[in-house]
Amino acid sequence: MVNRPSGFECEVTGDGVVIRHHGRRGTTLRGAAAERFLSDMQCDDQQELMARVTGNYKHGNERAAKNHPRNQTR
Repeated sequence: MVNRPSGFECEVTGDGVVIRHHGRRGTTLRGAAAERFLSDMQCDDQQELMARVTGNYKHGNERAAKNHPRNQTR
């Protein structure tokens, strides 16, 4: 990955898991999603995992996607 995600942090609360990006709340996970996230945090790249969960991971490929035939009408 060219641009490594950074600036993410997570906090376990009584309501679930809150993921923040540069201090601003990105998402809150509850129930089974929170448990799955916490188990994945043990073995995966933590910053990349938090970026994927918040949806903030599609940076760096937009220029190549612009030239794809499916996007020619946009």
